[in-house]
Amino acid sequence: MNDMSPALWLSRGTALAQFRAASDSREVRIGAVIVGAVALIAVLAPWIAPNDPQNQDLLSTLLPPAWSSGGDARYPLGTDSLGRCVLSRTLFGARIALTVALCAAVGAAVAGSVLALIAGYAGGRVDWLVSRAVDAWMAFPPVVLSLLLMVGLGTGVFNVVLSIVLVDWTRFCRVVRAEVLVVRRRDYVAAARLLGFTHFQIVLREVLPAVVPLIITLVSLEMGIAVIVEATLSFVGLSVPASAVAWGMMIADARSTMHEAVWGMAAPVLAIFITVMGFNVLGDGLRQSTDPRLRNVRA
Repeated sequence: MNDMSPALWLSRGTALAQFRAASDSREVRIGAVIVGAVALIAVLAPWIAPNDPQNQDLLSTLLPPAWSSGGDARYPLGTDSLGRCVLSRTLFGARIALTVALCAAVGAAVAGSVLALIAGYAGGRVDWLVSRAVDAWMAFPPVVLSLLLMVGLGTGVFNVVLSIVLVDWTRFCRVVRAEVLVVRRRDYVAAARLLGFTHFQIVLREVLPAVVPLIITLVSLEMGIAVIVEATLSFVGLSVPASAVAWGMMIADARSTMHEAVWGMAAPVLAIFITVMGFNVLGDGLRQSTDPRLRNVRA
């Protein structure tokens, strides 16, 4: 018999069952396909984009899509007011969106979950202090707080990620803390105390494995939120510099010509919609497949 804790033995079987349930979920499969396709596009953008996203063809401004009258095959989705290829810019915009989504979601998950584990396990005054900090921080409107942070931090992908982490860590902290409060009362946690485990060992080996599925689900949902926040910040010019390509920046550029060239706005809006929908469907599927109560309701 090795020295693996009872919780880890249990978590292995539970994790395997949850993985099988997730792989059998239609929502998880659909969401994974959508997210995977967007990620593949982002990685391959330099090779599949028909044009350089920053190249300007001032003799071919506001061209319609290639299949429309007056379209040009060089620009499959037309051009914007500066003659830049809409399709190429949309493909490259996925790189900024997914980079921010992944980094911000992981950063918020780490910050919020660590505080949640400490507060939920320790309880008492520590739990009260963390909970009051979360309540106070969540009193600020998230978008307004992000805008204020970006004004102070300046533009750049790193600053966008940092602002989202500073705003959204509270989502993870509140939800994960509630789950930790339940887990710490389970029998195998009490057994670990009787076996002489330290508090750090109990949190790392007993409590954390039980809340990992919830954290993964929250990360998936948070990535969709991060895409919207990044698009909002780039729309108002507080995200990436002008030399980069972002979906929100494309929407802002297309505002003045949307009545005569709606394709310039339709492409990034559709890209945001598909990406966020993919993350939401994936997150909802993971939530339903990893929560036994929801699985029983669906069944």
